[in-house]
Amino acid sequence: METRQQGLLDSEPLREADEDLVSEVNLDYPIMTEEEREEIQRELIKLEEEISTLKQVLGSKEKQHSELKQKLGVTPLSELKNNFSRSWMDMQSTTAFKKTSETLTTAGNKTSAAFNTLGTAITRKFGDMRNSQSFRSFEEKVENTVTTIKTKVGGPGTEGSFQDVLSSAANATPQETPTNDTADPPEMPH
Repeated sequence: METRQQGLLDSEPLREADEDLVSEVNLDYPIMTEEEREEIQRELIKLEEEISTLKQVLGSKEKQHSELKQKLGVTPLSELKNNFSRSWMDMQSTTAFKKTSETLTTAGNKTSAAFNTLGTAITRKFGDMRNSQSFRSFEEKVENTVTTIKTKVGGPGTEGSFQDVLSSAANATPQETPTNDTADPPEMPH
């Protein structure tokens, strides 16, 4: 005798009686009597009526709410401003905002200190550079060049700084330069 295995993969095909049993099963709704079904239908209708009534009451209350606000002079714009102000105040009181604010303040102070240190370092470097031998040599060459220019422009015995020479050159009146052409230019016929 062969033992028959029971399970999902039954080796025998479905019989007509099995098909009838499967077709009678209603998986969408639990099994209930006609009376239970009618009771549920009545409850559903009652709930829908209550929902409709509540919507009407809510609409009436919203209208009354709007009219009272209008009498008080509360506009949607002023409400929006108040909501933003309240939200801003609420946000400022949060721990995250306070920590972020403190962090940004600290970062700003450190950045400011870093720029101050950088400025001091640059100033010191320029001072060191000005005191260096190569800068002094350059400075002497510039002074010698200025002295030479003064001598050539102003003649011997001209005293004063390079700035004085530049100022006197800027204030000097232009001299007429002689031209090699002594004859009048030929007239062109019109």
